[in-house]
Amino acid sequence: MIAQILSTLLPVFLIAGCGTLYGYFRSPDIRGLNTLNMELFVPLLVVSVLADQQAPLGDYAGLASAAAIVVLGSGVLLWPVARLFRLDTRVFLPSMMFNNAGNMGIPLLVLAFGDAILPAAIVVFVVEMLLHFSVGLYMVSPGTSLWRFLRTPIVLASVIGLTCNLGNIVLPGWLLEPMDMLGSVSIPLLLFSLGVRMLEIDFRDWKLGMLGAVLCPVSGLIVAIPIMWWMDLPELQAATLWVFAALPPAVLNYLVAEQYRQAPHKVASLVLIGNLGSLVCMPMVLAWLFASGA
Repeated sequence: MIAQILSTLLPVFLIAGCGTLYGYFRSPDIRGLNTLNMELFVPLLVVSVLADQQAPLGDYAGLASAAAIVVLGSGVLLWPVARLFRLDTRVFLPSMMFNNAGNMGIPLLVLAFGDAILPAAIVVFVVEMLLHFSVGLYMVSPGTSLWRFLRTPIVLASVIGLTCNLGNIVLPGWLLEPMDMLGSVSIPLLLFSLGVRMLEIDFRDWKLGMLGAVLCPVSGLIVAIPIMWWMDLPELQAATLWVFAALPPAVLNYLVAEQYRQAPHKVASLVLIGNLGSLVCMPMVLAWLFASGA
């Protein structure tokens, strides 16, 4: 089991480590690279997986609902905590609610359980992104227009993919193949950019970062436990939800905070220290899943 956990986690952190090492010596400006990934490669991955008729989304409705409950429920659960510690809810709560389902979740799940779990991983990622670009943007900036949300490439890709899947629209192979090839670029690129971002940790806010590193996975798992009792999810979908609930804050939280000037240095600490904390949390979750036969 230890070998299985290491074989799952080591590629994730080795690719991220390559990003950290390259960033240390070259100091690259990865904003353009991240923009390309979020506006082209990730949307193409979403379309190619959702449009694949081998992954009927009707089978994933329960998982999608469960993922939405985990995201929103963790925010409700931690709101009194934020008030107790007198934290700015616009800074703290989004980072606790919207986790790293893209940078870490997709590659981690695929490495742990194989390509068969990719549709489930994409479903929870799409749910998280749709909530992030609607509820999340409203939390950070209540004046955000609906049009700004609708024109986001990932939202458009989700709509196209869902339409093809639910409408039984079969895309030709000559179109799906290049989309799949370009989309596959996004997974290692997400991990690489995460590694580069690790160099931006601001340890002046280490206490806030440590608090978030503990509360983000704990709140997600607390919300997920009753869902597991309530819903009878298939084995791979249940494993997806457990990993999804335990993921650290998404790097996108930092990008959004930077764009809307919501204490980006504090959000950077929440995100990056939280991702370092996953070195402890994720092996524990995977060990439990492998031991239980998931």
